[in-house]
Amino acid sequence: MATTFKTLGSNDVTTSRTLLHEAIPITGSILSGTYGGDTVALGSEPHIKTYSHGMFESVFDYPFLSSSANHIFDITVGHSSTSALSGASNTQNSKKINIYNQMAQVLMGYDETGGVRLFDEDGDIIAGGTKINECYFINFARILTKDEIKKGSFELELITSDGFAHGATSGERIKITDASGSDGYFVNSPAGEYGVLFATGSAGADVTALNQSYRVGLVFYQAGVAVISGSVFADAADGGILNNSKGTVTFSPANAGVTGFNTTTGSTIEVMAQNLRNRTYNMQFNNTTELNSTIYFCRANNTEFNYSANPTYLSTSNGPSEIVVKDGDPANSPVSYVTSVGLYSPDNELLAVAKVSEPLKKDPSNELTLRVRLDY
Repeated sequence: MATTFKTLGSNDVTTSRTLLHEAIPITGSILSGTYGGDTVALGSEPHIKTYSHGMFESVFDYPFLSSSANHIFDITVGHSSTSALSGASNTQNSKKINIYNQMAQVLMGYDETGGVRLFDEDGDIIAGGTKINECYFINFARILTKDEIKKGSFELELITSDGFAHGATSGERIKITDASGSDGYFVNSPAGEYGVLFATGSAGADVTALNQSYRVGLVFYQAGVAVISGSVFADAADGGILNNSKGTVTFSPANAGVTGFNTTTGSTIEVMAQNLRNRTYNMQFNNTTELNSTIYFCRANNTEFNYSANPTYLSTSNGPSEIVVKDGDPANSPVSYVTSVGLYSPDNELLAVAKVSEPLKKDPSNELTLRVRLDY
């Protein structure tokens, strides 16, 4: 227990903030094909967990019953009540509307009338503009995103070839990125910062309608959610972004079939989520871990801490107390060896202890400055 304390002043304490990034690659083979591919019936893949409520599916990096499996993200689908797809004939219509509203109220918030804001195509809520009424939602697990997705690092490649087979890994593709995320993100969301997602042709000739960049969604960096417009699987004639000559994308696995988002009303949320997952060629981003530090400069001046608090430092066996730790002649100056630094509360309660790699010699002829850093 320390018997001598030194108060730290404002000049002895400073703070720092460091952002650590880690690359997160999610290949299409992980999402579709690694555990059976075309030989596994949809809904029975061992790394995909489905639920009786049918409102989303969870994706794992290994079969989810394995003790080493990690939950990496969930996929679900929704549309607004103002969507052209909204209607009694749409399978799970009320669930799709509820999912859209739930995600919108969390990520976009409410307008001045108390209504839920719709997802905005360009992020400029005040100016109004085009809304994203039909969406795929990818909710990443925190084990992947950490504190947030690094701005400007998100990339998703989707296969848009017609008649695509479950488990295939090639075909015409579009690439979706937050190209302007590093310097053009928005802060008008209750869930934090978000950027606009843009799609361009990635593989194949004239994949997009005008061979240009299209706004196709939003990525919410702190929330770890990507919102993908259903337009990525439809041609321009049907309100999508693909070249009309390609036609509306159809999905044709060995045992099921579903057309693109914008032209179907009979597909369940689970089947549509499988559509997106099995058409994912590649997905990647960098996560961010925010490391905050408080740094304490513990200074021992030449006249301070030259005596140890160790009871064996003094000897009283032969008369008056004598300092045991000295260099040679007993008349020499006292010497101590610093082995640790304790940080105490104003009530002298020990809060943290820092150890030095080796004892540091301290006597009246020198001074020490120890830099103690607390990370959180």
